[in-house]
Amino acid sequence: MSSQPVTAGEAEEQTRSWLAEFVVGLNLCPFARPLLSSPALRISVCSAHERADLHHAFLAELDLLQSRSEADIATTLLVFPQALAGFDDYLDFLAEAQPMLEQVGLDGVVQLASFHPDYRFEGEPEDAASHFTNRSPWPTVHLLREAMLTRLLASYPDPESIPEDNIAHLERLGREELEGRWQALFDAPGRPR
Repeated sequence: MSSQPVTAGEAEEQTRSWLAEFVVGLNLCPFARPLLSSPALRISVCSAHERADLHHAFLAELDLLQSRSEADIATTLLVFPQALAGFDDYLDFLAEAQPMLEQVGLDGVVQLASFHPDYRFEGEPEDAASHFTNRSPWPTVHLLREAMLTRLLASYPDPESIPEDNIAHLERLGREELEGRWQALFDAPGRPR
């Protein structure tokens, strides 16, 4: 991830590249491919720094998601390229976001998924390949419609196997291969550094 400030457009471009090359390219989410080029995939970039502004952006995205149909906005990725760079800061934000979700009555309606450039699963070795299942170019909160997710999982043969299959796949690829693919997201011509 770059230490230089990036524009919202650059952050969105890198997020889309990550979705194409990691999430879909490595089949980490079997449901993502149809949304990749769909206008119903919303990527919202919040360039704010202050925590209150981050909260406002989160609540605004929740409101927008609920005010629009699934056909208009199926799911939202809220990206923070200028804040939450430290993984612990990001986890603190998530700990604040869940109660906000509950306070606005969307617990059970919207589910949050978390992604961060330095994502680390507790209890896993620091160099474990499994961390790449939740690594993204920028701190990101994925707002998922629970009804849509339930419907997709019901049509998938063995949804409980997805996390284990992802970890096994990434371990087969190996840390060196994953690091190379990760770096390519930032080194490709025309992409911000």
